Amino acid sequence: MYDVLLIPVREAPMPACLPVFSCRVAAGFPSPATDELEGLFDLNRLLFRHPDATYLVRVMGESMSGAEIHPGDLLAVDKHLEADHGHIVVAVVEGDCTVKRLERRGEAWWLMPANPAFAPYRIQTGEELHIWGVVTHVVHELIPGKLTALLHSRD
Repeated sequence: MYDVLLIPVREAPMPACLPVFSCRVAAGFPSPATDELEGLFDLNRLLFRHPDATYLVRVMGESMSGAEIHPGDLLAVDKHLEADHGHIVVAVVEGDCTVKRLERRGEAWWLMPANPAFAPYRIQTGEELHIWGVVTHVVHELIPGKLTALLHSRD
């Protein structure tokens, strides 16, 4: 059930201010972009809403591919948020760490994969289960290998 790889965070996130342009980018036929800078946006404010309670994990496995969470993706996980029905969570069940969608069906709680090749997991009364946080964002790279290289350069 090991679907995630924990990534140690050695220091507090520094501001990551990126320019935000006022133009919209068409997903269909491209149109000329304007050069009007709307301002700067600190990416950390988006990914780390509660910085002292947020961490990153790396996805392993295909169980959440239907939710556009793929092997190698980074997940921002917020421990400050209370997990509820429909949230994607990082959970530890009997010592095994996984990422799944938390669902309530009647009185029962389930950890649901987003890939039909994997079976849902019913949380049993009395079993050891810990929710390590709610997944708030997925960082999915479009140039294979760049994220891996960046993470290995931190070692």
